[in-house]
This record gives sequence, structure tokens and C-alpha cells, in this order.
Amino acid sequence: MRNTRRVAFLASLAVGAVLATLAVWPQLVGAQRWQVVALVIPFRGILALALAALAAAAAVVAVLRRRWGVAAGLAIMLAVASLGNGIVLLARGSGGSVAEGQLVIATWNTYGGGASTESIARLVRETGADVVSLPETDAVAAADVVGILARDGIRMTAVTREAEPGDDPVPTSLLIATELGPYALDASAGSTPGVPSGVYRPLAGDGPTIVAAHPLPPLPRIMSDWTEGMDWVAAQCSSPDVIVAGDLNSTLDHLAGLGNQKGVVGQCRDAAAEAGAAAVGTWPVRLPPGLAAPIDHVLVGSAWDVRSFTVLTDFDDAGSDHRPVVATLSRR
Repeated sequence: MRNTRRVAFLASLAVGAVLATLAVWPQLVGAQRWQVVALVIPFRGILALALAALAAAAAVVAVLRRRWGVAAGLAIMLAVASLGNGIVLLARGSGGSVAEGQLVIATWNTYGGGASTESIARLVRETGADVVSLPETDAVAAADVVGILARDGIRMTAVTREAEPGDDPVPTSLLIATELGPYALDASAGSTPGVPSGVYRPLAGDGPTIVAAHPLPPLPRIMSDWTEGMDWVAAQCSSPDVIVAGDLNSTLDHLAGLGNQKGVVGQCRDAAAEAGAAAVGTWPVRLPPGLAAPIDHVLVGSAWDVRSFTVLTDFDDAGSDHRPVVATLSRR
């Protein structure tokens, strides 16, 4: 009987170790882009709480029913997995600050017009943003924002990338401060599949290359489009001066394996990770930041230092399901 219990205990530990790996660090075995893992791992806060509850339940079963084999082994591994997720969140940071720099980059998925143009203009006014990436914002709304800001003495230009025929008819717009000079779409750079993203290059001066990005989410039937979208973003991070901003529908876990030359994605670094705020969730707004998924990003090339990164919670009632994020950068 003792040998049977010992075998059951060891077997439960082995199974629990596999599950704990998938729940804490799936990139260790290349599972970060598996369907179920990809949907669950963004919500590490919820996952940690759920695993802790399951660990407690298994421990109760082990004590009350004397199931020292399977129940005890699972209780241990579930507790380890819960603690592991908590450690990852702690390491990624829930900070965020506002600091001065040379360039302020914001991004906000406006939920297909759910957020009003006045709310977008307010975001620009309150943050002093020089560049604003606006997934799910059409050309009419972007132009309206430019007009509102002009009346306040803030000069910006708007460009919009429309969806390709047959794709999700959700455009991606970009606002750029006129003092950065004129920008134009580099059509040769292509786009993320399914929904539009754009690469914009300065026509004069030494401004950064700006990428307004919006890959599809990791949902059934479009998983390949999601992974191709992440690969496209990584391919744009090939020069020191590039800045990527948008709803990437990916966390740092999903992006694992896409970096090179010390970059997290291509040669880019993640502004939230640099500022110690990569555990702060941006979607959906109905969840508190500690439980939401951090899928909205600003990525920067090696020419830029990250001075600060902030997830804004005072726009939670503005009509979008995403929180805006703001990064302050300085040129190295």
C-alpha cells in the first residue's frame, strides 16, 4: 500500500510539474503560442488566484480524505504554479511613472469608435503625446481629433491604414505632431494579416520610423494569422530608430523567441518591461489592472532610452475596452 501511495504521489508530482510549467513559463517548452495556453497566460493574476484556490482544495482533500498520493502531490504543484505566476508578475513590475523626455508615444485601441474623438483629444492634451497609434480608429475620427486639437493650438497630422478587401474592416490610424515633419506610409513594408498595420517613415529630418501595429488576437481559426502578425512586427524591428506602438494582442510571454541582438521583439525592447510596469493589464477595462492582460505595447529600437511607461486607468469609462498606454522616450 505504501509503495502504491508513493508511486501515485510521484506520478502526481510529475503531472503537476508539466502543468505548472505550462501555467508559469510555457516558453520553456515552446508552448506560449499553443491555443489554450495563448488564451490563458495573459491573465496571470487570475491564473495565480485560481491555482491557489485549487491548491487549497486539493490540500483539504488530502487531509480530510487522507489522499496523500494524488491529492497531496497536486496540492504541492498547484501551489508552486500559483507562487510562480506571482513571482513573474512581481518581476515584471506594477510600477509606472511619468518622466520628462524628448518624445511621448501613446497608443489606444478605441474599440471601433467606442471612445469618442474628444476622449482621444483629451489623451493627447493630458499626456503631451507626439505620436498616437490608434487601432480601430477610422480616418473620419482621426481627422476630427486633429481639428479638435488644432482649436487648442496643438498641431498634428493624421494618417490612416485601411483594411485590405476581405479583411476585418477595422482601420488603424496614427497621429503625428507636425513638428516631427511629414511622414508617409511605406507600402512595401506590408501589413499584419487580417487587420491593417502600417510603417511610416519621415520624408525629411531625422525622425524615427513609426509602426502603428494591430495583429489579430489568438483565436481559433486565425492562430496562423496571429503568429504571422507577431512575426511581421518583429521584422519591422530591424533598425535602431524604429518605434512600434499598438495593440499587439500579445504579452511578453507570447513574444518570447522573437528577439535578436538582445531585443525582445526583433531588435526592439519593450517599454513597459524597461520601466518595470509590464504586469499592468490594459485589456479589458472591466478587470482591474492587476488582473487584466498587458497586450498593448510600445517597442523601441536601440536608439531610444525609455524614460517612463504608464497605463492610464482614468479613461476606463471612455467607451473603449482597452486602456491607453504612454511611453516617454529620449534619444541615446
